[in-house]
Amino acid sequence: MRRYGKHTDEDDIRSRPNRKGNRPRTHIRPKHEDAAEGMVLTVDRGRLTCLVDGRTVVAMKARELGRKAAVVGDQVALVGDLTGQKDTLARIVRIEERSSVLRRTADDDDPYERVVVANADQLAIVTALADPEPRPRLIDRCLVAAYDAGLTPLLVMTKSDLAPPDKLLELYGALDIPHVVTSREELESGGAADGVRAHLGGRVTAFVGHSGVGKTTLVNALVPEERRRTTGHVNAVTGRGRHTTTSALALPLAGDAGWVVDTPGVRSFGLAHIDPSRVILAFPDLEPGTEGCPRACSHDEPDCALDAWVADGHADPARLYSLRRLLATRERTEGD
Repeated sequence: MRRYGKHTDEDDIRSRPNRKGNRPRTHIRPKHEDAAEGMVLTVDRGRLTCLVDGRTVVAMKARELGRKAAVVGDQVALVGDLTGQKDTLARIVRIEERSSVLRRTADDDDPYERVVVANADQLAIVTALADPEPRPRLIDRCLVAAYDAGLTPLLVMTKSDLAPPDKLLELYGALDIPHVVTSREELESGGAADGVRAHLGGRVTAFVGHSGVGKTTLVNALVPEERRRTTGHVNAVTGRGRHTTTSALALPLAGDAGWVVDTPGVRSFGLAHIDPSRVILAFPDLEPGTEGCPRACSHDEPDCALDAWVADGHADPARLYSLRRLLATRERTEGD
């Protein structure tokens, strides 16, 4: 039985009263064409500090973004109160497309990816030469993550006054990674900053490293006006430092010379998200030799075409060894 006739009038249609007194829901979302552009500097318990027109603004993610999370380095669009005054809150309504994403997992069996930083150009891997001892497997894992994300790696070795860098440099020599060697005295005096700063111009550089290696001390030397508390303590039993940086923070270099992103010290760098086939892209001298490889070749098996490619003199055997060491790093723990 039809409730209404064929030609109904709006007055004839019964509508339920809105008991909450607010506007009815709609699936049409505003486009926010007048939203301001900003960059996420740090994230703390759902509140995001962003740089908008030279001032810091605290914001929260808009509901329409759903489960999509903004991370340090993201370029975002914001609406609401953008004055940056105390107790004001803006709203992030859009996250722009990312040029790069550096990810890690808690371990190699963890399917949950953690985004370390977005839109970075370079990954500075900071390792101490002693106290705590260098962990090559952790460095390998960071390198794999950098190559997968399309970032340029930079190896920064600290505390050269306690141990020479020769052994570590020999291990990574075939990879031709830019590197800087610093001493504890240079870190404390700020003299190490000049050598590192020469590699940072015009780039967004994320700094990662094991706890206690002097990473935050180095960042403080690079950006002295934004000093963060440093560790100053390494456990004598475990050789591990205490975490003092608890959240990633993007800091601008003087003179608009680039950005540094200080990240919390890591004790593991899981690679469950890594596609091994992407790692070969960081070896342009070896990549052409993979054309003769069998399908889904791991590049570390008897019929891999890279062996013949290197034997014919197309590439340095040390480069093939380095590639295979990096590809096998998921099969080992960082402490091996």
